[in-house]
Amino acid sequence: MSRREFEIVVYGATGFTGRLVAEYLASAHPGVRFAMAGRSEDKLKAVRDEIKAPSDTPLIVADSDDQASLVAMSGRAEVVISTVGPYQLYGEPLLSACVQNATNYVDLCGEPAWMKDMIDKYDAKARETGARVVLSCGFDSIPFDLGVLFLQEEAIRRSGAPIQRVKGRVRSMKGTFSGGTAASFAETMQRAGRQPEIIEWLKDPFSLAPGFTGPKQPSGSKPIYEEELKSWSAPFMMATINSKNIHRSNFLMGHRYGEDFEYSEMMLTGDGEKGEKIANHVANDKSMSENPPKPGEGPSKEERETGYYEIMFTGEMVNGDHLTASVAGDRDPGYGSTSKMIAESAIALARDIAMEVTPGGVWTPAPALGNALIDRLSAHAGLTFKYE
Repeated sequence: MSRREFEIVVYGATGFTGRLVAEYLASAHPGVRFAMAGRSEDKLKAVRDEIKAPSDTPLIVADSDDQASLVAMSGRAEVVISTVGPYQLYGEPLLSACVQNATNYVDLCGEPAWMKDMIDKYDAKARETGARVVLSCGFDSIPFDLGVLFLQEEAIRRSGAPIQRVKGRVRSMKGTFSGGTAASFAETMQRAGRQPEIIEWLKDPFSLAPGFTGPKQPSGSKPIYEEELKSWSAPFMMATINSKNIHRSNFLMGHRYGEDFEYSEMMLTGDGEKGEKIANHVANDKSMSENPPKPGEGPSKEERETGYYEIMFTGEMVNGDHLTASVAGDRDPGYGSTSKMIAESAIALARDIAMEVTPGGVWTPAPALGNALIDRLSAHAGLTFKYE
């Protein structure tokens, strides 16, 4: 039984994504004791009414500029969901408060430089206090991180060993990336201009696995034709962060995928001249940097509910057989599916994952939440995991 006032506090509940998270908890999990937190009580009340949450849903005023308010808020919760980015600008005070209070924490971070900072600065302290800090619990990187875990566990079951080279390929996707993702990308580039060493962190697929250097990884930075898939593949913008998280997961699981594990992530664009043309268009697309969506804005409910994605994971097992798995989502990736994934991650930490299974520390989703989260996402959040 929970020992604190709330199982979950949604911080940033008046923002676009935070509002969706609170709405999902209120509608899909009415038995979860949660509170909505943000800077303005009036805005929190308005959002509570707009999303039709119960009128007695608790509201907490807290601000990243007021550390005492964050410490007080996090001390009341089993898990805090942080939806306030870019995390490089606003994230550390809350993460620090959660570590101090032994409070579990999940976020939507896709900012590898900040994540490296947080691992270096707080991992040891979180292990000491027992705070489970799980980064990247949205579209980056849950479907990819759990997809590789799902594939590798079956490969080990069938052949006795993991797959050395795994390809992650986005087969189809309809939806938009969030304004927060765009703002985070812009802030990362600005920081890299101030700190040139960050460029090396961004290039290094093992930058979130301290002290480990693995084999050279496939590039994925240019369109290629893949004969065995009968398709062109284009660079996928989330591959940089997803790959780092997957290698950290492997690192945290004692290299369950092997120390020689290789992972590549791209987007399938089809066969023939049309596929090649689309792949080149994707590779040269500058819309994320030149005309990004704005934080706090997002697609309509209809656009979210008609969105989808499907990702394939494939590789050759040690017995020579190929194994393929897929992960599909029934909402747009950046908002509709992301809000459900982070909510289910928080519930899993609050209710399903014992400290003996996942102790304190700075984690990625696969080693922290694993099959318990796969089961939750399959049962509640519209994700489908299957072998083909």
